Amino acid sequence: MSYKRRCDGRGWDEIRPTEAKAGIIPNADGSAYFRMGNTAAYCAVYGPRELFPKFLQNPKTGIIRCHYNMLPFSGMGERIRPGGNRRAQEISLVMEKALSAVVDLSDFPNAVVDIYTDLPETDAGSRCVAINAAAMALADAGIPMKDMVSALAVGRVDDKIVVDLCYEEEAYEGGPVADIPIAVVHNTQEIALLQMDGEISKEELIRAIEMGRKAMEQVYEIQKKALKEKYQDA
Repeated sequence: MSYKRRCDGRGWDEIRPTEAKAGIIPNADGSAYFRMGNTAAYCAVYGPRELFPKFLQNPKTGIIRCHYNMLPFSGMGERIRPGGNRRAQEISLVMEKALSAVVDLSDFPNAVVDIYTDLPETDAGSRCVAINAAAMALADAGIPMKDMVSALAVGRVDDKIVVDLCYEEEAYEGGPVADIPIAVVHNTQEIALLQMDGEISKEELIRAIEMGRKAMEQVYEIQKKALKEKYQDA
């Protein structure tokens, strides 16, 4: 039995309804809001500022430090336990790796830029939404960046290759499912993040990534538009 129609009626290569805003947290050095479907993230950036404790400092460059947090009421299922957990630590590290591909803190030795991302609502693709919000917040803070990073999930649901999986697709039980979060640097098309959960052939993976690259252009345009609107209104 094949997967004939997406649960929310989208096309196979269509992203969920998406919106973004920049400069939404007044006391932060930079901030952003990003939503895809029923997954939303608020991000605040602080720094560059001196890094403590000092043994973590790098005398050659500054570093970024990500803090990912799903709020207790954000999940689709059971209430999420507040505080740090292994998943949050893993996604925080994934975000740091993806964003480090474009952030240049060589002029800020011994410094840190802290990136706080809170998700009040999660359906699917939370790490991708968090990366999109964080990249915008970094740009809003004026942090030196070589380019913009955009992210979304692609994958396989039964016999179909799809873009931007929703929760029902991640939990689909009628056939094999593969969930593949990816992040791409806009101008160079360098892959800054590639993870996978599930089963997919090499040919299907290549096709999924290519579909994701095309859909990522829409994400990038939404990020760029939100940043431009913030400064046009200033």
